[in-house]
Amino acid sequence: MNKKILIAYYSKTGNTKAVAQKIQNIVNGSLFEISPVFDYPDDYNSIVNVAKKEKEENIFPKLQNNTDVQNYDIIFLGTPVWWYTVASPVKTFLAENNFQGKVILPFCTHGGGGASSVYTDIKKLSGAKVLDGYTVYENSAKTDDIKKWITNLNIIKLYY
Repeated sequence: MNKKILIAYYSKTGNTKAVAQKIQNIVNGSLFEISPVFDYPDDYNSIVNVAKKEKEENIFPKLQNNTDVQNYDIIFLGTPVWWYTVASPVKTFLAENNFQGKVILPFCTHGGGGASSVYTDIKKLSGAKVLDGYTVYENSAKTDDIKKWITNLNIIKLYY
């Protein structure tokens, strides 16, 4: 049976988007960008301050649109690391979808702090089966490393 694959991601600076696009080229899934209604500021310190406030106040920002994950078996889910966890728009995506019976393959980009609690938080927020994640510093993702990660999970056929 062919598994239906979704690659959902939020990316402010383009790093997470680049990983999502590489994954799409490898597995041939549907790409979905998680887009908040509120556009985050462009300068780093302002983003950090907004992200901190959203984490402290447990804010789930409204999204421009959402996708129905029910049509998919496997969901690659990408996020930048914000204050040691998933970016707030990804929290909203997780809260507004039913992931029962789904498998999530998480990936994240970071600026130096690693994945922190991203993968455990995705598991808590989604209730889905969450496999080992792919973590990469800023824009240093390499296609061969992503292929190796996906191959080691042994869950889907690669299309390359």
